[in-house]
Amino acid sequence: MKQAPLSVYAKLVCVALFWGGTFIAGRIVSTEIPHMIAAAGRFLVACVFLLLLAWRVEGGLPKLSRQQLQATFGLGATGIFLYNICFLAALERMPAGRSALFVSLSPIVTALSMAILFRERLGAIKWLGIAIAFLGAAVVITRGDLFSVVHDISSSMGAGELFMLGAVGSWTAYTILGKHALKGLSPIAATTYASLWGLALLCMGAVNQLPLLDTSKLTWQVVSAIVFLGIFGTVIGFVWYYEGVKAIGPARTAVFNNLVPVFGVTLSSLMLKEPVLISMIVGGLLVIAGVSLTNRSTSND
Repeated sequence: MKQAPLSVYAKLVCVALFWGGTFIAGRIVSTEIPHMIAAAGRFLVACVFLLLLAWRVEGGLPKLSRQQLQATFGLGATGIFLYNICFLAALERMPAGRSALFVSLSPIVTALSMAILFRERLGAIKWLGIAIAFLGAAVVITRGDLFSVVHDISSSMGAGELFMLGAVGSWTAYTILGKHALKGLSPIAATTYASLWGLALLCMGAVNQLPLLDTSKLTWQVVSAIVFLGIFGTVIGFVWYYEGVKAIGPARTAVFNNLVPVFGVTLSSLMLKEPVLISMIVGGLLVIAGVSLTNRSTSND
């Protein structure tokens, strides 16, 4: 097998850095302007660049069949609209570092959902990985006090945590739809159509939030964060990630996703001065170990 160039691996590390950075950018934006407006701004920027990319690489967007129309709408409604509402609502209420650790559960929730909905087999190693990841998540959620949930779950699970779980669920639905509902569409076309649907839904909500917008809050930091979310967190991250999938395969590429919470926690500490708790380190390592074990098992099936 031909060895992939080092630039592919460097790009995948950068993708993890960009996606880790979305939690810091999201935290900056979510505390200053209404969520629908912020998310609509992100995908307005993303859609412009995705359309240019689709035109340059594939000569434009293909005409959709009825099934593809429904599928891309589902992708836009789950992975763009619902995910970003939950993502920004969570970041308004909880630290960026903790949020990044929550999202790392997405592959585990996806594996469980596939087993329930499509009866995909989960072997012993996968179940072990899932158990380890959920134990790590419990450590993060409870800040290391696992027994507190028994007495009072509200002491650990606030609105921010619930919104973050909603984001994980939305991304799981997006992933499953992307695997099973799309036929004959390239990744660029599918993502562009999903982003356009998501943007349309977000714009409808953003119109209702316009009276709540304080234009003095549109500082260069907020605008830069929205641009970062749109270009680096969406377009460049997507393109480079799929370059990795093409060069080294989906299983090996997915390993780099484990760097996202690492970068998220590190950047939140450096840029937002958020504390890094021992429970976050221990829980985060358990989640990463569990996800790695599950992914390794999946690639060997």
